[in-house]
Amino acid sequence: MTDEVDRIIDAWRRERPDLDVAPLAVLSRISRLARHLDLARGRAFSGHGLEQWEFDVLSALRRAGEPYELSPGVLVTQTLVTSGTMTNRIDRLEARGLVVRRPAPADRRGVLVRLTEPGRAAVDAALADLLDVERALLAALPEPDRARLADLLRVLVAPFDA
Repeated sequence: MTDEVDRIIDAWRRERPDLDVAPLAVLSRISRLARHLDLARGRAFSGHGLEQWEFDVLSALRRAGEPYELSPGVLVTQTLVTSGTMTNRIDRLEARGLVVRRPAPADRRGVLVRLTEPGRAAVDAALADLLDVERALLAALPEPDRARLADLLRVLVAPFDA
């Protein structure tokens, strides 16, 4: 079986035999898979009236557990955006009634962002559809291969998360 990445690698080897293009075999496939995953996730979220960034923020709050609230700083860390971007995102989610801000009890200047019941319902429903989409994307891989792939990708991603 060959794919588009094989064709790209063959073309680069022909045009630039002086370069080792081996990293493309892994990273170009990851990049292409990420694009396909973004499209599939977008379809799963749109059925719930959510954008991917909205799901990211809402799911961070949902994973926090009761009372489903985090500081904007923690949300920034978990979603990999700037504080200015997060402020804008919280404003937009609050306007839709999916989150509320409240003063942080331990810090008079601080704020906590809390998931509302409509926000929880939206993220829970979107997660269920997302998992169906992602299972379908992984269907071609037997479970042991999925576990091995997850382990290998963890090795690549962990240094970025550290």
